[in-house]
Amino acid sequence: MRPRTLPAAVIPVVLGSLLAWREGLGIGLAAGLCLSFAVLVQIGTNFANDYFDWVKGAETPERIGPTRAVAAGLIEPATMLRATIGVLAVALGVGCALIPYGGWELIGVGLVSVLCAIGYTGGPYPLAYRGLGDLFVFVFFGLVAVGFTFFVQAGYFSTEAWIIGAGVGALATNILCVNNLRDRDTDRRANKRTLVVRFGRRFALAQYQLGFAAAMGALFILWARHPHSSASGNAINLLWGCVLIPEHWRLSRRLVKAEKTKPVGLAFNEVLKGTARLLVLYGLLLGVGLLLSQ
Repeated sequence: MRPRTLPAAVIPVVLGSLLAWREGLGIGLAAGLCLSFAVLVQIGTNFANDYFDWVKGAETPERIGPTRAVAAGLIEPATMLRATIGVLAVALGVGCALIPYGGWELIGVGLVSVLCAIGYTGGPYPLAYRGLGDLFVFVFFGLVAVGFTFFVQAGYFSTEAWIIGAGVGALATNILCVNNLRDRDTDRRANKRTLVVRFGRRFALAQYQLGFAAAMGALFILWARHPHSSASGNAINLLWGCVLIPEHWRLSRRLVKAEKTKPVGLAFNEVLKGTARLLVLYGLLLGVGLLLSQ
């Protein structure tokens, strides 16, 4: 299930719900259904990734990342495939329960989400193997997760939700960036053409910086959109996430040195955990800021 990846599914739903709550439009049951759907799709994506990467030869004994169940022989491939289908089927069922809140159009969103969960590493045109994994994460674990969580509760789309989604999606993409930088040698041999494989290490390091810059930029855009009169000066609370700049700088330094730090796998995995933790802290600080800036 890769529990450390689940914050990428939880944080955007929480922020979309807090934004709706701030507007006086929050619906607890709808928020819970959105959260369940997002987590199930994330788990289903992880299961599919475990299975299809094994099928395509991307998971080998040479891998320096965390153990993968199928590649390590801990779970039979057929069992993992059945688990993938089962989890995503339950996700679709949960998604259908959101129709009374968001309309029948949500069926399309749910189907696309589930198909992309499988198509991330499976199917005739696997996204991760074509360098589109980063875009998938940014869109679905950023824009879609925040935007549609707000929509099913408020009944309309919000510019602020898209801005928040862009910030969260950028940090979620940074998690994938570190993962792909760590695995680029085995990915290259498996013809998994991630952005790191296509454009190299320097590109990945620059992408990591750009992702964090986009997340900070989202905060300043939110702040700029709020009135700054003395009666509504609470907008400054939206900038609390800026306290994470030193932590990002520390992680960036460790990422640059990871290849020369022994053991290499542990060095990358520590940066990976730190990047996931940064996403959680960003979400918490922004969430509190949203509530205090109303």
